[in-house]
Amino acid sequence: MANTTKVAAIFGVLVLLQVSCAAGRHVQVKDSGERVHDAPAVMSLTDFHSGPAACDGKSHSNDLLLASLTSAWYGGGIRCGKMIRIVTTRGVAVEAMVVEECDIEQGCGEHEISTSAAVWKALGVDVGIGELPVTWSDLD
Repeated sequence: MANTTKVAAIFGVLVLLQVSCAAGRHVQVKDSGERVHDAPAVMSLTDFHSGPAACDGKSHSNDLLLASLTSAWYGGGIRCGKMIRIVTTRGVAVEAMVVEECDIEQGCGEHEISTSAAVWKALGVDVGIGELPVTWSDLD
């Protein structure tokens, strides 16, 4: 009888873990497809002129307001060409167009957006600080 109880308890834990893992994967999929509002992120600087962007295969001027989203937010290109709003902790905001994926395998953090020098300038932030806490939102 005691062994049956142990087996049932272990089985219950395994089922709970499997359901939890499945739920975690579901959330990850939702992140890339649903509208984002005030998502906390770390903003870094990137050079959009150095090579072709994932969205359109073209290089872009760093004088344009451009953004690159981490893979989960990029969502396989679902936000390509769309505008996002980036807001600093001081409340200064700018709108930028998504043209690139900031892949974790290329060194981007899980909650990172990389932006052009023009975005930093519009926010009144020195690019020399390296990273800046921000929030970002999808625009309609």
